[in-house]
Amino acid sequence: MNLRKLGEDRLLARFASHLPLNRKVIAGAGDDCAVVDSPGADELLLLKTDCVVEGVHFALRTPARSVGWKAMARPLSDFAAMSGVPQFALVTLIAAPATPVAWVNALYVGLAKVAALFDVSIVGGETSATTGPTVVTVSVAGFAEKKRWISRSGAKPGDELFVTGRLGGSLGGRHLRFRPRIAEARWLTEHFSIDAMLDLSDGIGADLPRLAAASRVGFEIDQGSLPRNRGCTLAQAIGDGEDYELLFAVAPETSAALQAKWRKRWSLKLTRIGHLTARRRSPPKVPRGYVHFQQR
Repeated sequence: MNLRKLGEDRLLARFASHLPLNRKVIAGAGDDCAVVDSPGADELLLLKTDCVVEGVHFALRTPARSVGWKAMARPLSDFAAMSGVPQFALVTLIAAPATPVAWVNALYVGLAKVAALFDVSIVGGETSATTGPTVVTVSVAGFAEKKRWISRSGAKPGDELFVTGRLGGSLGGRHLRFRPRIAEARWLTEHFSIDAMLDLSDGIGADLPRLAAASRVGFEIDQGSLPRNRGCTLAQAIGDGEDYELLFAVAPETSAALQAKWRKRWSLKLTRIGHLTARRRSPPKVPRGYVHFQQR
């Protein structure tokens, strides 16, 4: 058995249940962020780490500022998925000794630009040499109110499914300049009860089954209703990944009010794409999204 045969989800399932956890851990491995009890009476500590790897998340020719933007925006998108407020970041750079200093300077310009948009302080990190590809890892700490944090596991049969923005065609450049939906997520949890949510980093084809599995429900989607970027096929909208839009579930009685209020507040598109059902022995088949270790 190797990682290609096992795949990311089965790999995580193998070791997640055996990781050491103390009583302060509310949600550990398997959600968008870890959620930990904090000294504050009304808030919880959120923790997230993410990385971008040359040859996987960006190409050798990708401008360093764009690499920095993406490296910081990815974990912030996970904060959006849980209605969290990011506050502090640590950056680890692993690069070859021959890497130009100008490239690193530009990388940090990109990192800092996204951090500043969301009032995130970059407070340190680590550097290391390598003979392999460049890797940038960003770890973020922040908070969410106890009454407003959202996981993947709270959805119920009958809930309606919504997605923000448009999907597909990320490799055309959108994966390097997306904006984490933190403001939209915070607005959602301020005004409505959201049962479950995640960000679409690996595509509907991978991430919707993850939400359904975490919530122990089934799902039905109207593939024709999926909001696509111009020129994208349905398969690309489902399987390209790196859209970083929000996918969330709400009770059906909330649906109409949410859509009406959203239209008044946001220019960003919001689309109902289906609903959740009781768990089924054979889940619906959708084109597969991006699965780490199994992409060729």
